[in-house]
Amino acid sequence: MDKITFIGAGSTVFAKNVLGDCMMTPALQGFELALFDINLERLTDSENMLSNLKKSVGSTCRVTAYADRKEALRGAKYVINAIQVGGYDPCTITDFEIPKKYGLRQTIADTVGIGGIFRNLRTIPVMMDIAADMREVCPDALFLNYTNPMAVLTNVMNTYGGIKTVGLCHSVQVCVPHMFAHLGIDQTGVQAKIAGINHMAWLLEVTRDGEDLYPEIKRRAAEKQKESHGDMVRYEMMLKFGYYITESSEHNAEYHPYFIKKNYPELIERFQIPLDEYPRRCVEQIAGWERMRDEIVNNTELKHERTHEYASYILEAMETGNPYKIGGNVMNHGLITNLPKEACVEVPCLVDGSGISPTYVGDLPPQCAALNLTNINTQLLTIEAAMTGKKEHIYHAAMLDPHTAAELSMDDIIRMCDELIEAHGDWLPRYK
Repeated sequence: MDKITFIGAGSTVFAKNVLGDCMMTPALQGFELALFDINLERLTDSENMLSNLKKSVGSTCRVTAYADRKEALRGAKYVINAIQVGGYDPCTITDFEIPKKYGLRQTIADTVGIGGIFRNLRTIPVMMDIAADMREVCPDALFLNYTNPMAVLTNVMNTYGGIKTVGLCHSVQVCVPHMFAHLGIDQTGVQAKIAGINHMAWLLEVTRDGEDLYPEIKRRAAEKQKESHGDMVRYEMMLKFGYYITESSEHNAEYHPYFIKKNYPELIERFQIPLDEYPRRCVEQIAGWERMRDEIVNNTELKHERTHEYASYILEAMETGNPYKIGGNVMNHGLITNLPKEACVEVPCLVDGSGISPTYVGDLPPQCAALNLTNINTQLLTIEAAMTGKKEHIYHAAMLDPHTAAELSMDDIIRMCDELIEAHGDWLPRYK
């Protein structure tokens, strides 16, 4: 029996979305859905939920929970990863509260920035352990990574893990629909081309019947900027740099040095930047799960409609050979010619029976490549720190981060990193 393994299956709602999608896919009937999580209570919740869903949708997939990760992986054809190392308490709290002492404020802290760096440093060792298990028990499996920080973790699995990996983020497929809905533009017949890096990919082209829609988009965006709304950072970046960015304004506010500035507090209000947004979401999600647990876990009439998440469509294309286009995170093997070959990039990819084939993009507009490079620098130095075990590269990664460097001196950055390393304790390996 073919097998899809889900690592981090205690993320019950996300497991419902992704594995529920698989249950609704004819080409994936009969597959074993192998579940693993280090939290056995949440693992059992997901097993019960998916078993109920299997019956209610009439799927022939088999749901199995495993307490042993290696056994969950053994013989897998596809592996889906959705882990979060360290959780909200203590690690997310640490990522926000210590930088705040130094005057460094964040919104999400899961991609780059000081929070993204430390989330990478505690996650990479776990990813390397998963890769080691996979090389032993399912070396040919495709690894579908949903865990952030996306670019670094996907890079590490490909470059050091020896595992075929694609990183998946839904910001690409919702980019144009959300913007067009907000601006009141009809989406019918729209063609779009998106490429860059995860969370900072660029809407390079957007047309209908050969007509460039950017002039009208920018006209309406400029009008929107006269009022307060939740996407002001992205519109500002587009109006100043020429291209719309895939990921949300709360994310992009901390990827650049222009918006969260202690000497310009008026920018926070002007651009509607939600500081400490991710901890707030974590608290809400924890409370929300307690309210909805019985409704989802023990509901024998649970329903599901296939979502926009890429995973089931990728697996369907590979099983049937019918091509499907995704925005995937892959290594930059000549794809974006003015970004480093060592970087992980987000580009259009064709998926079919032969696997995932990334497409050639060429040069990005120079200002877009330059902005990507500011984040790639921190990504690559974070990888260097993790793979060499040298503390100096943690400092380098933090000093090269645009937002951190704009707010703090080099000495304060080093002191802050040391305090974060100490506070993380056993969540991090020892650094030389």
